[in-house]
Amino acid sequence: MEGGPHKANKTEFTECWRAIWRTPYIMLLAMSAGIGGFLFGYDTGVISGALLYIRDDFEAVEKHTWLQEMIVSMTVAGAVVGAGLGGWLNDKLGRRKSIIIADVLFFIGAVVMASAPAPWVIIIGRLLVGLGVGMASMTAPLYISEASPAKIRGALVSANGLLLTGGQFLSYLINLAFTRVPGTWRWMLGIAGVPALVQFILMFFLPESPRWLYRQNKVDEARAILERLYSADEVEQEMNALKESVEHEKAESKAIGDSMVAKLKSAWGNTVVRRGLYAGVTVQVAQQFVGINTVMYYSPTIVQLAGFASNRTAIALSIITSALNAAGTVVSMLLVDRFGRRKLIIYSMLGTITCLVVLSVLFQQASVHSPPVSVFESNHFGVNTTCPSFLKASNPASWSCMSCLKASQCSFCSNSASQYKPGACLSTTDPIEGMCKSERRAWYTQGCPSKFGIFAVGLLGLYIISYAPGIGTVPWIVNSEIYPLRYRGIGGGIAAVSNWLSNLVVSQTFLTLTEALGPWGTFLLFAGFAVIGLIAIFFLVPETKGLPFEEVEKMLEKGFKPKIFSSQKSKDTAPPPTSS
Repeated sequence: MEGGPHKANKTEFTECWRAIWRTPYIMLLAMSAGIGGFLFGYDTGVISGALLYIRDDFEAVEKHTWLQEMIVSMTVAGAVVGAGLGGWLNDKLGRRKSIIIADVLFFIGAVVMASAPAPWVIIIGRLLVGLGVGMASMTAPLYISEASPAKIRGALVSANGLLLTGGQFLSYLINLAFTRVPGTWRWMLGIAGVPALVQFILMFFLPESPRWLYRQNKVDEARAILERLYSADEVEQEMNALKESVEHEKAESKAIGDSMVAKLKSAWGNTVVRRGLYAGVTVQVAQQFVGINTVMYYSPTIVQLAGFASNRTAIALSIITSALNAAGTVVSMLLVDRFGRRKLIIYSMLGTITCLVVLSVLFQQASVHSPPVSVFESNHFGVNTTCPSFLKASNPASWSCMSCLKASQCSFCSNSASQYKPGACLSTTDPIEGMCKSERRAWYTQGCPSKFGIFAVGLLGLYIISYAPGIGTVPWIVNSEIYPLRYRGIGGGIAAVSNWLSNLVVSQTFLTLTEALGPWGTFLLFAGFAVIGLIAIFFLVPETKGLPFEEVEKMLEKGFKPKIFSSQKSKDTAPPPTSS
């Protein structure tokens, strides 16, 4: 997923609870800023269920796959811009004002979507929300990190990551709650304005980041905030550390240059940074091209492709994937410092590839064994209701449910005795859908009745279990450790943009791929991408567990080689390579 949690160990979590008990203001500050992470998760997750009902309300959306993809992916496109804009606003206006601006975008976007009279208005609302998502993904963790005591910083930033996945999980529950309420998708999308409004109000009562204030030469204001976070004997120590850090940052900035072009040129010309980028960008791109956000953005649609016709059932089953993703974040925190980044991410990729291949096989078998179409069943509601393509078919006896759904504007009405027996291929109109459902038959528009469906849903759950603790969270940890201090901002920024752009490509093409290749072909394609990603990770991503930043830098300077390609002797005696 997009903006992963910062690592934190058990000692840090224990110290965190003690510090919060002594100073509740710390938790108020972190949780108030963390609402941004929650909104990030909610607005990227809620569309998965809302899309089902948007399709029902707007015929153009039902007919055009590209329009569905635009509605889903426009938030990601906005986030790419918002992340870049957020970095500039953070430095120009400060962290607190940037969060307030993001809240305004969240709120306006939610209102626009909830009141949208046409699909293009929904797209505008999704773009506005995306700008807020991008800004929140950059600003909320940064604000919490800079306004938290150093001893518990990792735990509080990790809590922001939990709020993000928690927001995604809650979006599925809210989707389910509004399935039988008039307005359905309008409530699902519009309710996001409430936490945005709450955070907007809270931020007026919270301070600016002391680090940003100090950098703006507002030393007294920075000291006043630190006095609310630290005991009296620690404030002076923190002020000295802040002074040293800011002065070092300014010196490095002066040496590298202030312009983005100068920073990029300097980063790419540095061998250590370049090798770090090979590793950091590789894990971020691999994270997206295993297809995770097709599951998070389209999971109810995937459940329907697996053979569950009901919108409500599809959303209910999709809650499993979101819950497992949230749980995987916690599991990662417990395992990443014990097993290491490299090992965890490789095992995660192996499990993910296996699940994708098995999912492909299940969907292929579901397609082969889809129920046949019966002429008698198709004419049951009257010849005028039957799919025109089926009436004109030269060999109607060869038609199955899948043939029916591939025909233009046709849907499958199941057999009244059993959904697995021959059914009807009918024209896709609301009156005909009503006739089908009035006889307690199921109406299929995305996928066909299948005995393999429940196994496909189970495999989706295993896919998330494999994905979340490793490739789901470790890339963000790798990128926080792989770059030298003076290049950490630019290196992490490049990696984050690569993540968002990969996310955009995958989310914008998923439905088109399922139409062109079928669900089984699409999952097999993602498995192929995952194999390529695993090979790249094996060769380019070193282990950084427990290494000081200086040791990571030395390792990259020598050049990383997997163990099977280098003996201990060669490591000790071979001269370092001169180029990457």
